[in-house]
Amino acid sequence: MTEEELKILDKEVKKLKRISTEWAGQLHDLVEDKLPAGYLELPGIAQSTFDACEKWAEASARLAAAQKESQG
Repeated sequence: MTEEELKILDKEVKKLKRISTEWAGQLHDLVEDKLPAGYLELPGIAQSTFDACEKWAEASARLAAAQKESQG
């Protein structure tokens, strides 16, 4: 993988981390401000948070593997 491709992947990882953090914030706000009355929102926000974190984890693993490959 070229240095430019690594930079692009690193940027993607940072973007996905930001998105994950935003979903986590929504989940936190729901728990802190809307429960128990807003309990019906919980499954959707929790799933979206999980999905965003999973995408971040997959991209992070790809980046780590690519960085390891480029060093070795």
